[in-house]
Amino acid sequence: MGFEVTQIETKSFITGSEVIARAAIDAGCNFFAGYPITPASGILRSMLKMLPDVRGIGIQGEDEITSIGFCIGAAAAGKKVLTATSGPGMSLYSENIGFAMMAEIPMVVVNVQRMGPGTGGATTSAEGDVQFMRWVTSGGFPIIALCPTTLEEAYTLTIEAFNLAERFRTMVIVLTNKDLAMSNDTMDPGALVRPELVERTQAQSAAEYMPYRYDELADVPDFARLGGDILARFNTSTHGKNGFLVKKPEVVDNALKHLVDKIHEHQDEIDRVTADIDEDADTIILAYGQPARTSKDVLEKVRAAGKSLSLATVYSLWPLPEKPIKEFVKGHKRIVVPEHNLGQYALEIERLFPECEVRRINRIDGKQISPAEIEEQCF
Repeated sequence: MGFEVTQIETKSFITGSEVIARAAIDAGCNFFAGYPITPASGILRSMLKMLPDVRGIGIQGEDEITSIGFCIGAAAAGKKVLTATSGPGMSLYSENIGFAMMAEIPMVVVNVQRMGPGTGGATTSAEGDVQFMRWVTSGGFPIIALCPTTLEEAYTLTIEAFNLAERFRTMVIVLTNKDLAMSNDTMDPGALVRPELVERTQAQSAAEYMPYRYDELADVPDFARLGGDILARFNTSTHGKNGFLVKKPEVVDNALKHLVDKIHEHQDEIDRVTADIDEDADTIILAYGQPARTSKDVLEKVRAAGKSLSLATVYSLWPLPEKPIKEFVKGHKRIVVPEHNLGQYALEIERLFPECEVRRINRIDGKQISPAEIEEQCF
């Protein structure tokens, strides 16, 4: 995939919410619906402000369930769709997320995490929805979730979320947090990259069109929008390739395996993990989200002191990027996993590397994990 520097000439002192909204517009988003909820309301406000300039539609729904219902309908009608909420709103989105997955409707959902459970700490940052996003709806089917750590990454990954949604006809989650979304920070245009846009594959012939046609289970069906020239059909129950409800076990088996294979068989297109490896290091920090920014500072300090240390940063949390993680961790004896939760991603790392010592660093009190806390566990 090619990249080009977006046309922004000066540095901006800007919030993550504004960056995500700008990225969505640059990705071609032309529909947004959402309901105010701290700390995601800035995205709602920004989208309602920006969409009229691109002849898009922005709606503040009466609640979260209505809002995501609007989004599903708009996406089925061919719109590029974004919605944004926080943990309690994701709970309310859950059923409709399953609908979108089964109907193979592309859209992007931003979850700006705050402290839970329940109403928790609405103005307190946390990253406790990691496993929730993996299992956000019934059935246990794979989901794509991306996680930026900086404003520049939030811009790029939001556009990539739209690209993945279009490419695989699925819902994609951008998992961020209160601090990134609500805090002002300086965004450097020189570090900002804009991915080339990917559009869903449109059906060309009414005579040959089937709404859920695939030859191989990993194929992504062509898309026909509601209200277009080709009769479209979307079904959120188990269905055959023609889109009609079906109960035959062999047809249902293929239809559901298709939802798995179209993600897992193309995981090389989805996985996003970077690493700075020191071949002499026994320890590697594996981080995502807010602790990944802190970990970069630790890496610089430790190496400046003449010590060996490696760092891997995970940007595609789900599906679990096992291949690149295994590649980067190979040769290390110790894995340090800092998280602003009770150790939700560490569970996966412990499963992947039973031969390694996995050291967890966890905070759930709303305070950031400090560089000293991470450095202490590296040696």
